[in-house]
Amino acid sequence: MSVIISVVIFLAVLFVLILVHEWGHYITAKLTGMRVDEFGIGFPPKLLSFKRGETNYTLNALPVGGFVKIYGENPEELTDKSADLNVRSRAFGARPKWAQIVVLLAGVTMNMILAWFLLFTILLIGIQSAVEEGKQGDEAKLIISAVLPGSPADGLLPVNSEVLAVVVGEDKLSSLVPTAFSHFMIANNDAEVAITYLSKNKTDTVLVSPKMGVLSSSSTQPAIGVALALVEVKHYAVLEALQEANLQTIKLTKGISAGLGNLIKGVVTGTADYSQVTGPIGIVGYVGDAAAVGLTSLLYFMAMISVNLAIINLLPVPALDGGRIIFVVIEAMIRRPLNPLWAGRVNLVGFIFLMLLMLLVTVHDVLRLW
Repeated sequence: MSVIISVVIFLAVLFVLILVHEWGHYITAKLTGMRVDEFGIGFPPKLLSFKRGETNYTLNALPVGGFVKIYGENPEELTDKSADLNVRSRAFGARPKWAQIVVLLAGVTMNMILAWFLLFTILLIGIQSAVEEGKQGDEAKLIISAVLPGSPADGLLPVNSEVLAVVVGEDKLSSLVPTAFSHFMIANNDAEVAITYLSKNKTDTVLVSPKMGVLSSSSTQPAIGVALALVEVKHYAVLEALQEANLQTIKLTKGISAGLGNLIKGVVTGTADYSQVTGPIGIVGYVGDAAAVGLTSLLYFMAMISVNLAIINLLPVPALDGGRIIFVVIEAMIRRPLNPLWAGRVNLVGFIFLMLLMLLVTVHDVLRLW
């Protein structure tokens, strides 16, 4: 897939995820009686706008999500003593603390709901699932699930590719299942085996020679160094999909939370491996790869990013929703608003930290490409 198409798909995914996040803030602000001054799709410069009620709805040129302007989020707006008392009572900071927290949590909640919905949709469409050999249907595919580094197959056979044919001279593997594949390699030690595979909608054929000593568990068994799996598309009924989507969302959330927790621990202790972290440039490539595999792969990747966005926004870092919630809790405890100047400075520090982290990750993305 071309870089341009990958970038377009990435921007479309980012647009949907951020727009859903901001819509959560918007609708809960309305429901809790706050005045919403603007709901913007995209970021300025402004292209179109119309006003309905007290809210200005805008369409902007940069298609990277959206934003919501709630009156009173910026404490400086409340310095205007001439503002109508009713208007001032509907400012973000003037509403009950529970309402402020609900609004701040709404973006994260919408991202989690979106992730669940995407997983539910995938399950209804049909998802590739591993199947035990001997119990597979006629539509089962033989997939290369892993390639051993330094093995004969390393660099020749891509992971997640589908094996279409295995041939040596006039001898062709008749049954594309892991056991038959392994026996075929044993029978053709040192011979050039032609393996035809399908990867990213492209078919190719490579020559691989099975060698002994490739597998540490069986040094005398010829092998090319691949792990194989039989997969077939499994379709879920609506009730099954509902239950499985719940489980998959919880599993995805736990996995991403654990990974993020390990990264933060590594940053604090100075042992973080930033090469394992992907920024915008790296995500463009992954989105393109997912889209090339198929719709369900793209939807799953989108769900994963949505959960990532939700969890990251919950971090107690100033400038993120989690940090702002901490400020609201502190104000509830001390029973007075925080000093706007102090709060602004803390938010600025948090924003600078996030930008530096993003810059660091982007540098690693560029170095990987280089």
